[in-house]
Amino acid sequence: MKIPDKVTIIEVGPRDGFQNEPMVIPTDVKIDIIDKLAQTGLQYIQVAIFGHPKVMPQVADAEEVLKGITRREGVTYLPEVPNLRGMERALQVKPEEIRIVMCASEEQNKALLNRSVSDSLNEVGEIARIASSKGMKIGGSIAGAFGSSTEGWVPPEQAEKIAVTYMDMGFHEVSLGDTTGMATPEQVRDLVRRLHRKLKNVRLSLHFHNTRGTGLANVYAGLLEGVTTFESSIGGLGGCPFAPGASGNIATEDLVHMLESMGIDTGIDLLKLLECTKLVQNVIGKELPSQVFKVGPVPWALKTN
Repeated sequence: MKIPDKVTIIEVGPRDGFQNEPMVIPTDVKIDIIDKLAQTGLQYIQVAIFGHPKVMPQVADAEEVLKGITRREGVTYLPEVPNLRGMERALQVKPEEIRIVMCASEEQNKALLNRSVSDSLNEVGEIARIASSKGMKIGGSIAGAFGSSTEGWVPPEQAEKIAVTYMDMGFHEVSLGDTTGMATPEQVRDLVRRLHRKLKNVRLSLHFHNTRGTGLANVYAGLLEGVTTFESSIGGLGGCPFAPGASGNIATEDLVHMLESMGIDTGIDLLKLLECTKLVQNVIGKELPSQVFKVGPVPWALKTN
């Protein structure tokens, strides 16, 4: 298949990245970072998760973050909703779109959401009905779609079953997450082909972690299969506190740099993005894993307009 000439990137740092940090980042700092990310050309930003404040203190201010950001035209600000209680909180800030999450692995789903896959799907159905009644778009993530830190190999049929159920519930997007960084390009190719045969009128996005150094190689495998939406995190922040051994996401600036160098349009100003990386590193107080931030971009990766 011909590689796409344009790609959409969903920035997950303010949600996936921050939730894995031990220090609680002040609300006004989160808002400032999100506002600056929105000025880079990003069209989608995952801004918060409505998780339990006692379990995830970092996200206790989700409502304040969504109320405080300066909404920029053309940018969708995505909150993640893990359960019905989270949906109740999300309704207070009236997002235009929400993202739910569950795991392909039974054990990982119990660790993340404290329930079975079957029970999660039942609850997701109720969340979808509420979202539909409020005119909200809804997308669904499948964490650990390529492997689990507790179970190891996850049969592709498990991710397929969830993805098809999402489609039947009216989701407009399905995201495959390599939460533990176990995916290989061959796995990506096979699962994407399987879902492209099954999913109709549903956008497929890919979310890779770079735990074992295969993140961008997996992106390329997705490109070869016609995927045009990828998720990444500013500076390479992230991980999963409920998946032992999971480390950061692929860095947004590394992803943009690769794609733009290949002549694939992301719509993102890489230099502005790197300024955001600098801000995030100063806030976090530690060196970020982003390679492009460390050594700088090649000239042909930069937009000239």
